Amino acid sequence: MMKRNLENIVGKVWKFGSNIDTDQIIQGRYLMMLDYSEMAKHTLKIQRPDFASNVQKNDIVVAGKNFGGGSSREEAPKVLEVLGVGCVIAESFARIFFRNSFNVGLPSLIVPDITEQVEDGETLIVNLSKGTVKKDNGTILQAAPLPPLMMDIVSAGGAIPWFKQRLVGQ
Repeated sequence: MMKRNLENIVGKVWKFGSNIDTDQIIQGRYLMMLDYSEMAKHTLKIQRPDFASNVQKNDIVVAGKNFGGGSSREEAPKVLEVLGVGCVIAESFARIFFRNSFNVGLPSLIVPDITEQVEDGETLIVNLSKGTVKKDNGTILQAAPLPPLMMDIVSAGGAIPWFKQRLVGQ
């Protein structure tokens, strides 16, 4: 598997509020679909019906507090990853979503008050290895740094590819 670039993720902001739970990210009724690309077409349908059909590779989901609360379903970060979301930046995450996002290879960063500092549609440059978020106007926001192990897992494309690489010694 090709390693993920951890430098300069350039994408447009899709801004959401606080308490976006996993049932809002992907509704339970779509979990019966066995094809993630089909399931992903319904991502964040409640909040933004146009999201799944318009999100572009490396676009960035920005949210308030407690992003990904609710059930522990891994499908929630997976559909974002399948759509090509470059990363999720939130003021805080539900712990299980935060961990699951790395398990599926979707980087997630914590930036205090991010929803007050960026606008929907604004372009950001995210450097995962430095934990920086650069705005169009040059302002740099600092994310909580990720431990090296989490960086390695994201770089590998998620926990399963990371384990496979370690088992075969690549």
